[in-house]
Amino acid sequence: MFEQTIKNFNINFNVLNENSSFSSGDLMTGHVSFDLTKETKITSISMVLTGRADVHWSTGGGGGRKGRRNRRHFTAKLVFFNFNGVIVQENSATGGTRLQPGRHMYPFTCQLPHGDFPSTFRGVFGKIVYSLTVGIHRPWHMAKDFVTELNFVNRIDTNQPVLHAPLSGSNSMKLCGLWCASGPITMTVLVEKKAFMPGETVKIFCQFSNASTRTVTPKVALQQQQVFYTANKNNKRMVTKNLASVTGKPVTAHSPDAHAVITLAIPTLASLTVSNCSIIVVDYVIEVRLCARVASDLTVLFPIILCDTPVNVNL
Repeated sequence: MFEQTIKNFNINFNVLNENSSFSSGDLMTGHVSFDLTKETKITSISMVLTGRADVHWSTGGGGGRKGRRNRRHFTAKLVFFNFNGVIVQENSATGGTRLQPGRHMYPFTCQLPHGDFPSTFRGVFGKIVYSLTVGIHRPWHMAKDFVTELNFVNRIDTNQPVLHAPLSGSNSMKLCGLWCASGPITMTVLVEKKAFMPGETVKIFCQFSNASTRTVTPKVALQQQQVFYTANKNNKRMVTKNLASVTGKPVTAHSPDAHAVITLAIPTLASLTVSNCSIIVVDYVIEVRLCARVASDLTVLFPIILCDTPVNVNL
C-alpha cells in the first residue's frame, strides 16, 4: 500500500506574516517533504491551488422515508480560481523517476491570483475555502493527494475615513404612559470607530438619563450574522450568533446624568467580515441595550467591520 510506502508527508509554507495568512497576489513559496520506506517510481508531483465557496441547507420533511421525500435542499457553489502546477516534472525519457528510500524534499512557488476574493470562512450552512493539493503520481496507479487549507485574507483599504470615524446613536422610551408619572429613559452611545480586528477590545461610551422609578441595566453584545444564498438569490438562510457579551453597572432610578465606559473583547478566533461573496455574507453588529424589569429593552445598534489590519481612532 502506498500509505505504508510514504510517511510523514508535509506541506510547509514560508510564512509572510505572523498570522500565516495569504492574500490576493501574494507569492506563495515553501516545500513538500516526505519519507519513503522503499524505492518508488513516480511520474510527477503536481499541485492544484483552488478557492471556492459552497452553501447547503435543507428545509421541511421529518423522520422516515416520507419525511426525506418532502425535504427540500438548497445548494450553491462558486469557484474563484483553480490553477494547476507541477513541482516535479515527468521524465519522458524514462517514464518516471525512481526515488530511493529516505527523506525527500522539493521546493515550490505559486502566485495567488489578483482579485477581490472573500476571506476564509466556515459557517453553519456554508464555507469559503482556499486549499493547496499536492498529488504524487505513479505509473499505473491513481494519484495520492495531500490537501492543506490556506488562511486567506481579503485585505481591505483601511485608509477609508468611514472606518476611522466614531459611531454614535441614541434612543429613548417611557416605561408607562397616560396616568403613569414615570419620566423618560434616554441613552446616547458612542463607539470609537467602525473597523476592528479579532482580539481587539471595543470601548463603548455611554450616557444615560433615567428619570423613571426603576433601575435599568446596560448590556452590550457582539452579534455575528451569517446569510447564505442560492445562486439566483431566490432563497436564503440566516443565522445570528452572539459571540461576546458584557453587563454594565445598573443605573438607578432618578439618575439624570450617568456616564459609563463599557469594554467588549472581540473573540480572537472571530471570522473576518465577508461582504464580497454573492452566496455568503458575514456581518457584525454591536448591540447596546438598557434593560428594565417588566419592560421592553431600549436598544441601539452599531454595524461594524472585522478586518486584519489595525485601524486608528479619530476621536
